Amino acid sequence: MNDNKNNDIVTKNRTYVFLIVTFIFLLMLIFRMAYLQLFNTKASVATLNKLSVKTVYGQTMPRGRIYDRNYNVIVDNIGTNMITYKRESGVKTSEEIKIAYDLASKLKVDYGKLTDNQLRSFWVINNKEESEKRITKEEKELYERRKIKASELEKLKLKRVTKEELEAYDEVDKEAAYIYYLMNNGYYYDEKTIKEDATDEEYAYVAQNQDKLKGVSIATSWKRYYPYGDTLRQILGNVSNSEQGLPDELKASYLKKGYALNDRVGISYLELEYEDELNGEKDKYEIRNGKKTLISKGTRGNDIVLSIDINLQQELERIIEEELISAKKEANTEYYDHTSVIITDPNTGEILAMAAKQITTAQDGSYKISDYTTNILTGSDTPGSIVKGASMLVGYSTGNLQIGDVLYDKCIKFKNTPRKCSWKESLGALNDIKALQLSSNSYQFQLALKVAGVNYYYDMPIKIDSAALNTYRNVFKSLGLGVKSGIDLPNETEGYKGKQSNAGLLLNYAIGQYDTYSVLQLASYVNTMINEGDRLKLNLVKEIREATDDDSLGNVKSNYKKTVLNTSTIDKLYFQRVKEGFKAVMEGSLGRGYMGDVPRPAGKTGTSESFYDADGNGVVETETYSKSFIGYAPYDNPAMSIVAISPHVSHKNGKTTYTSNVNKRIVSRICNKFFEIYQ
Repeated sequence: MNDNKNNDIVTKNRTYVFLIVTFIFLLMLIFRMAYLQLFNTKASVATLNKLSVKTVYGQTMPRGRIYDRNYNVIVDNIGTNMITYKRESGVKTSEEIKIAYDLASKLKVDYGKLTDNQLRSFWVINNKEESEKRITKEEKELYERRKIKASELEKLKLKRVTKEELEAYDEVDKEAAYIYYLMNNGYYYDEKTIKEDATDEEYAYVAQNQDKLKGVSIATSWKRYYPYGDTLRQILGNVSNSEQGLPDELKASYLKKGYALNDRVGISYLELEYEDELNGEKDKYEIRNGKKTLISKGTRGNDIVLSIDINLQQELERIIEEELISAKKEANTEYYDHTSVIITDPNTGEILAMAAKQITTAQDGSYKISDYTTNILTGSDTPGSIVKGASMLVGYSTGNLQIGDVLYDKCIKFKNTPRKCSWKESLGALNDIKALQLSSNSYQFQLALKVAGVNYYYDMPIKIDSAALNTYRNVFKSLGLGVKSGIDLPNETEGYKGKQSNAGLLLNYAIGQYDTYSVLQLASYVNTMINEGDRLKLNLVKEIREATDDDSLGNVKSNYKKTVLNTSTIDKLYFQRVKEGFKAVMEGSLGRGYMGDVPRPAGKTGTSESFYDADGNGVVETETYSKSFIGYAPYDNPAMSIVAISPHVSHKNGKTTYTSNVNKRIVSRICNKFFEIYQ
């Protein structure tokens, strides 16, 4: 009895506590609501506005211009007609399909990018009832029981569109399907581009029929214009169009920067590298209660000024093209297909001109020349004797070679291996200058063996570790060989580094017959020799200038400053000695005339043995010869440096030993042209 009474008391107490807590909570809620309504109205309105206001952006603004070093415009923008679509409130899917067909009948739209899935989706939208019938009762039950998602049902509908049903679509159907896709791709509030660069007739049709083409508008857009045609075209890079928008491989990085999916962006080389500067600021709008208001006016992108001299660039490309065709008419040039050349200012690291051209022969014997300039960044070649200056520095810096040391040029022979010789059986007694002038292989072989600590004798058995090869590579890297040049372009290669190490490969390395290097690295190397150990960054952009509203040049936002990537620890005295050797090369039979009539040239010629896949079976089996050259002028105060590589100029051929001098012709002509322009 007492227990029941106690339980009743406990229950009543709990009820009272609950009622009191509830009352206090309601009282607090009332006070809070009163405060918000009476004392914090401003904050409440701000919160409401924040929820009901949206910020959107207009079309991508024109990009900045690109100039050459003399402020000639080499990339500009020109206006184009554009047809766009933005879905109006209340427009039905059936109406959009009708608009798509209407536009397809009047506009020429390239539907080549229309995917199979997009075409299937268009069929499903046009045949809703039939598509629904193709979903089984069991599948609908699974959906109702939430065992499968709505998206999975849609995939089933797409999958069940037959091949015959798709084949029934003609060109107009496919154009309409692609237009419909463009109308609905992206966010609903975005203005979608249906066609860029529309014809005057297409533009006029839309303008005259906007009452029945709900949401379809006309606008003015822009596209890139190249006053110098294809000159330097690959390096300038490309920009995506509105249909393409952000490319898949760059989408994530661009979205992080705040770009929209349909924005036009740089997708290769300079346009990509300098996207942040070249890209314009879009018009900014505020959408409040369905009304769109301009907040800030957009501007075009900043301009960039290149170190390139467009006149020199044009001459370089013309000379290479002419000499390619001329060389292909010579004997023993079956496998020769391209030459790469770069000209730089060795005092700053600025690139003045760079070009590579590739030639192919058609079945009728005609020639086709194509731009191959990106190979200067992405390709690499066996350099040959042009690296012998670097090999000399290895000898000097390790104490294995002294200035003026004389070695007798002779063939080198290890046990069970063929002899390794210079370009003739013996060149006699040579000091270090003469060894460079006559391009002695034997001198380099003997020096490499000293670096490896080998006391050489004829036909000796030999085994060395990788230490000597690493010594060579470390010196070469400090000069720019085997490391990136730092150029302000994407996709630069580091070249190929051989994996094995033995005596024969060490000797090959010393004469430029093992690792491969890009043309950029070779340019970096010759400039480091000129600057006696200072390795300069190579650069293409000289200035960035602020955008203007007219065609005038804006204020300089930033400019390129000479950048030293590293400084070699090798004594400058040894660099000076190698440069004496380079001067001697151009005074001797191997180099005389290689740089035309330029004043006081210095440089190094090279021939390398390489291999070529002659029959296209994926195996490089045909031994060929490649020609290379590095040089600068005048040697006492260089105004320019040059690198030229012509792979597979000739090959081992029982019928003839002829080797084209196309590399020399190209170098001599462009060097003469340089000093004609810059005298």
